[in-house]
Amino acid sequence: RLLIIDSLGQLINCDEMSELSQEEIRRRRLARLGGVPQPETAESAEISAVTNHTNPHHGDGHADIDSGEVMSTDSESMAVPVPALPLAVAQDNDDELMPAPAPRLPTLEAMDIDHSADSGTVRSRSGSHSASGAQSMDISIPSEKSSGGQSQVDVDSGIENMEIEEAEKRVRSNSEASKDSGSDLTEETLLGAICRIFRVSWKEHGQDVILLPQIQALFASAKNTSEVFVDYEDLINQVIMEVVILSVDTASEKSPFASKLLAKQTDVPLSPTGGTTPQSDDTAATATPTNQTSGTVSEVRAIDRFTIEQCRETDILNYLFECFDRVGIEERSAPKRCSTPPMNEILKSIRVQCVSYASLVLRGVFTEPRPAKDTYLLLPYILCRNLPRGFLPELVNVLHQDPHSLQAVFKPVMLGLMQQMKECSIGDENYKEPIMCFSELCEIRCGQSSTRPICNLVTSLSSWLPDALSKGVGRELQELSFLGAFCSPSVFVDDDAKCSERFLPGQIPGPDSLFLIHTSMRQSLEFIRDELFKIFHALLVNSSTRESTLAYIAAAINRNSKRSQMQLDYTSVSSDGFMLNLLSVLQQLSVKIKLNKVDKMYLYHPRCRLDISTDTRLRASRHHASQWVLEINQQGPPQEIKFPTECYYFTLHCHHLALLPTIKRYSHSLRGIREMKRMLDEIQQDEPSWKGTSLAPRNKQIMERLKSQLKRFMRVKACLEACLLDDKLLRKCLQFYGSVISLLLSLVLHDAETPSLPLPPEPPMVFSCLPEYYIEDVAEFLLAVIQHVPFILDDPCLSDIIAFLIVFICSPSYIGNPYLVAKLVELIFIASPHVQGRTQHIFHTIVSHPLALANLAPALMRFYTDIETTGSNSEFYDKFNIRFHISIIFKSLWKLPTHQTAIRQQSESGSNDFVRFVNMLINDATFLLDESLDCLKRIRDTQELMKDKQSWNLLSKEDQETKQRQLNSDERQCRSYLTLANETVEMFHYLTRDTPKPFLRAELADRLAAMLNFNLQQLCGPKCNDLRVENREKYGFEPRRTLDLLTDIYIHLNCEEFAKAVANDERSYRAGIFQEAVKTMRKSMIKTEAEIEKFVKLAEHIEEIHAARLRQEEDYIDAPDEFKDPLMDTVMSDPVYLPSGTVMDRPIIMRHLLNSNTDPFSRQPLTEDMLTAATDLKRKIDQWKDVRSKKMKRP
Repeated sequence: RLLIIDSLGQLINCDEMSELSQEEIRRRRLARLGGVPQPETAESAEISAVTNHTNPHHGDGHADIDSGEVMSTDSESMAVPVPALPLAVAQDNDDELMPAPAPRLPTLEAMDIDHSADSGTVRSRSGSHSASGAQSMDISIPSEKSSGGQSQVDVDSGIENMEIEEAEKRVRSNSEASKDSGSDLTEETLLGAICRIFRVSWKEHGQDVILLPQIQALFASAKNTSEVFVDYEDLINQVIMEVVILSVDTASEKSPFASKLLAKQTDVPLSPTGGTTPQSDDTAATATPTNQTSGTVSEVRAIDRFTIEQCRETDILNYLFECFDRVGIEERSAPKRCSTPPMNEILKSIRVQCVSYASLVLRGVFTEPRPAKDTYLLLPYILCRNLPRGFLPELVNVLHQDPHSLQAVFKPVMLGLMQQMKECSIGDENYKEPIMCFSELCEIRCGQSSTRPICNLVTSLSSWLPDALSKGVGRELQELSFLGAFCSPSVFVDDDAKCSERFLPGQIPGPDSLFLIHTSMRQSLEFIRDELFKIFHALLVNSSTRESTLAYIAAAINRNSKRSQMQLDYTSVSSDGFMLNLLSVLQQLSVKIKLNKVDKMYLYHPRCRLDISTDTRLRASRHHASQWVLEINQQGPPQEIKFPTECYYFTLHCHHLALLPTIKRYSHSLRGIREMKRMLDEIQQDEPSWKGTSLAPRNKQIMERLKSQLKRFMRVKACLEACLLDDKLLRKCLQFYGSVISLLLSLVLHDAETPSLPLPPEPPMVFSCLPEYYIEDVAEFLLAVIQHVPFILDDPCLSDIIAFLIVFICSPSYIGNPYLVAKLVELIFIASPHVQGRTQHIFHTIVSHPLALANLAPALMRFYTDIETTGSNSEFYDKFNIRFHISIIFKSLWKLPTHQTAIRQQSESGSNDFVRFVNMLINDATFLLDESLDCLKRIRDTQELMKDKQSWNLLSKEDQETKQRQLNSDERQCRSYLTLANETVEMFHYLTRDTPKPFLRAELADRLAAMLNFNLQQLCGPKCNDLRVENREKYGFEPRRTLDLLTDIYIHLNCEEFAKAVANDERSYRAGIFQEAVKTMRKSMIKTEAEIEKFVKLAEHIEEIHAARLRQEEDYIDAPDEFKDPLMDTVMSDPVYLPSGTVMDRPIIMRHLLNSNTDPFSRQPLTEDMLTAATDLKRKIDQWKDVRSKKMKRP
């Protein structure tokens, strides 16, 4: 049988006491007052906290960590606001009581603790119990109403109305002037306050009050109050204990809480503001008990989490919460009186003991042990915001010095919050409650110290940072770790389908409605991330949990390193939502970090938490990087790692693993949507051809599948846009990447305030050993921003971004990967007005930068040539895309006088860079035009075959599908090649118009002339009809414009050198081709007559040179072999020796060196300065030519 604990904490047998006389009870009580306290165990220390009163003369009322004493905390720190409603308080005019004697600790000599369960149930050594007699006082709350009416108290916890003693009301009305005075605190006033707060009486039964028979018996037998209680703290302890024992030992229908006005509502629905909604009697009668189930399992579990169970424990807790709350009401009703001793000490003691007893109830000390799964007594109160103001901070302060007690009470709460968070979705109505509660619990501190007990408890859980169990370590961390549940809320379809169904239940709405939906989704995400930041901030501010929190963040980054891979298994890594939420927290933590506080050598520190051992470095190889790190660590002890450094690099790496993979996923979804729309349009356009045939069922099935997939992709895209295209998120990312750019520039510029070019030939090792993705991520992010939300680039960091682009485009040797430099070039290409008009101001800001004016155009020309070889398997096709970007940038630069001047100066300087650039232009134009025209011929052949129904039907089904696939491939390839070819020819056009001289060099003129002749033959030759395809605009084929550009180039280069080069072309030059070109131009009115006349005169001059050349070849046909070039078999004009000893004609070997710096015979490295003039041989050749010429002139 359960025992009761008397006012000093001892256990006495109720049955035995009921048989004693009043005198014997008084004698035993006085004997106990002089007893010696027994040694306390861990369990008894906790229970003794029930009566441990705070020393009123010690400090400011906060926890003294050094001394180990628990003081009361600030009740306002982490509480849910409770409305201060009016309360009629009786005013006593009796004389003021003397201060209460110093508090005495109770003894626990009769207590027996059952350690079989964490709840620590209290049990009796004897086995019976009963109520004891007591003496009543002359203080009571009458049931009759006074003429002045009654006052009511409407409290957050659902307390009903309370009547005020009529006599006290009359006294209050007659003494308003002295209402708040502390001079009238008589013993009767103080006892009356205790009775009002606890709603008890030891005199007689009354309405809405609990009669305490044991205390009544003590008062009846005592001559004065000192025989009943040592001090007010002792009395408060007796009151609470007797109420608790009455509740535990009485049948439920006879419980002291069975009164209608004291009964606690068990179902407390959430109000829209997050507080509680008062319920009427009808609502209580229809409340759903926790043991009833209805609907789906998930619905029942969600309801259970927010429902307060109806049991003895909750009856006691409700009572203690109400008493705790009434202390605040008492203080607000008479603030001056309640702030003076001994009233303030009494109220403080009531708070402390209500909290202490509540902690014992939560541990099951007064009741039977509860199963582990049923220990969530406190959780519903927290979730429903159904606790009085200041209760939780007080509870934490009482328990924090005993970790076992703190864990017993709050571990179930933490685990319950984690489980509730796992079951919640942003699509639910109550998703905010669990994370808000956890955030507020983490903020609770012990007094004025920075210690946060809940943070300490959370990091001590086994689920804080679980060990890896499988290869999917990233997903494990999210699913199994405690914080994983709170970091997981997401709006993405793959992460939370319920959220997308709530916000996007049907078809994707129009732009205006979609904007409102996105706004709502972003607000939900912002709320989650703000609460997460509060949680992580509390964990990091708390010194004892900072290390554990940093270890968790590092583990989340390192275990998700696979997220940066091209082929990603999403089931093995954390979700996009988890990583983006963690990124948002880190962004807020690092927003105020200054670069001068960041250690640039952190990645090479022996205690660095981030693993970059397998990452590709910017310039250095992994072996060289590891050797250099070894050397610097041997030079001396590294400096201490500070939090700003770790937080900054964590944020940088989290951007790499969270933001960039999600951006790539968004790009893939856009590409997928475009491809599905294209396929669907093609099938629908061809419907007349397959409708009614055997292909109809199959094509209809394909259409339905495409429509279904397109609908899903559109939903995925909408959810991705809600998160990724959020202005606030992108601006934070831009600001952070602005600081990363400043960090990178400081490394290569040696902390110079103003960037300058050129940079030193070799980059510093601290820069060379950085991961390659530091620059790649910046480029990828800026590409996404310029394409989708360029307006956010209106930021002060734009100047640093531009300097970053120009410095590294003009210094490609600092970056080992040429594709990374190509990304930076692509940034300028995307911003070009030829690509999108809305970024014109960004492009002009870039090209107007002081560094760009003199360095950008020459750097682009060099890179145009260098990209010829990249070492990749796809380098041949990759270079065309990169060169297309450069050609578009060149087109824009050429329209700006400053840059046009820089290009002209580069061409006239005799620099080999410009010659190599022109040579690559010739190569590209030759290949692209040749390939695109061949594709057009194949397309025409297939189109003609498909027009001939008889021939087409003779083909098998497999052959028809093969032809169709080949046609699709040719069309895609033709569009791509023609786009690139048109830009290349256009670049030739404006360069030859204004800077023709470089194109007339011996090594370039012949190749340029051959390219022009071949394409002129394709457009105007006998096979030009093969290029007549249907819908040629679809492929970007404009033969008239192409012919106009080609003939203009002939006219731009009209001179003797170029005419000889055209005439020397044995492969494609035909006089008839020029005549056909003239006819076409006149027929189609491509040029004016004056321009055509210039072209005709050039053609006639070329024909004359060609005739003379043919005659000369006949004269030189018997030339000695030593006079002929070994490659072209033509008589040399300027012979040179190669290092291998071979003799070649200088124009021919120079043409070869433009494409490859190797000896064409030995494949050894070869440059222009390694050539030696063969002067003797040249003299012999010239003499031989003179002799042959004289012979030809003789009649």
